[in-house]
Amino acid sequence: MANRSADEMSANNDDPSRAQAQAHPDAFHVSGPRHLASPNWRHLISSNWKDGNYRRTAMACFIQAVYLLELDRQENRLEENALAPNWWLPFKYKLVQTLIDERDGSIFGALLEWDRSAALADFILMRPSGVPKAVLALRGTLLKSPTIRRDVEDDLRFLAWESLKGSVRYTIALETLKSVAAKYGSKNVCVAGHSLGAGFALQVGKALAKEGIYVDAHLFNPPSLSLAMSLRNIGEKAGDSWKKCRSMFTSNDENQAIDAAEERNPFLGLNNWVSYFHRNKNSSTGMQKWVPHLYVNDSDYICCYYTDRDKDARKEDPAPENGHVAAKLFVMSKGKQNLYEAHGLEQWWSNDLDLQLSLHNSRLISRQLRSLYHLPAPQNPQRKPQWHTEGLRLLSLCRKLFR
Repeated sequence: MANRSADEMSANNDDPSRAQAQAHPDAFHVSGPRHLASPNWRHLISSNWKDGNYRRTAMACFIQAVYLLELDRQENRLEENALAPNWWLPFKYKLVQTLIDERDGSIFGALLEWDRSAALADFILMRPSGVPKAVLALRGTLLKSPTIRRDVEDDLRFLAWESLKGSVRYTIALETLKSVAAKYGSKNVCVAGHSLGAGFALQVGKALAKEGIYVDAHLFNPPSLSLAMSLRNIGEKAGDSWKKCRSMFTSNDENQAIDAAEERNPFLGLNNWVSYFHRNKNSSTGMQKWVPHLYVNDSDYICCYYTDRDKDARKEDPAPENGHVAAKLFVMSKGKQNLYEAHGLEQWWSNDLDLQLSLHNSRLISRQLRSLYHLPAPQNPQRKPQWHTEGLRLLSLCRKLFR
């Protein structure tokens, strides 16, 4: 990064609030990426955005800006000493919209667009190749008194249901992303999120993929722990045990007849609703085109299920069948780390990252992206899975506790 000029340093000395902001631990030049090259005219020939590391760094910085937008609001920082802008300005972007949770007035997302005026000031006459025209960035949980209630409520919503569709944030993010994709084209739009924000980004991205709108997605430390996941694992184990037990007392023809009956009626058998996530693999083309990027730390128990291998994946040939691509999963391994380090956002713009790319063999990714396919309508639509009922009870109890 360029060194500050003498004039800038003098101006900071004359303005105590600006000097205090520059010394803040969350200031870009204090905790941001080192040796980051700002876009210039040379990038018209060789764009930094084609480099996966640069793109990952930029997305992580945009999400950090959303965290700081909310902190700037809470701490009443003015434009001259705000921390957030310095996290998007080096990339030649500008803030065009903040996403506000109407329940508490907090900022949970931001829409950033390529700033043509700032680019022209550095003699960048056109947008370099690979630079998205717009980025929707979504923050995760912020454990501060003004935001903790609604943030944790959505955390518990995911924990109970493994879904965020009931949240007002989901609706706002989906409408914003759909609108900007219609304006610029889906190929020129990115969505990025961290932690809870990654959960929202994944689900709004899937919703658009079902409509044939495929946006670039970068998800950092997405949540994987949920009651539904735990019950599903129990259901799978029970289903396997049931099949082994059944095979001991029935003939092969009878087993085939039972399997056929369970296939026709998804509520038959011990593995009933679990099988929803493994059916109709070729009934939609959504997964052929939408390939989200997931970044997880193997010491982070919040996203630990993403590193579980899919037992159905072929070890000898990790390539997907029929050209289908599940996701790009980047796993960081740094030995044992505490949760603060392993789940933090700052690690993703570090220069010494050692990431391993794992394609197609994550068990949880396979489950989540298979929901892009059209599922068969149940014969008994009135009956709800056990995880749905338990999720309602858990969320109702948590709401009472936070009143």
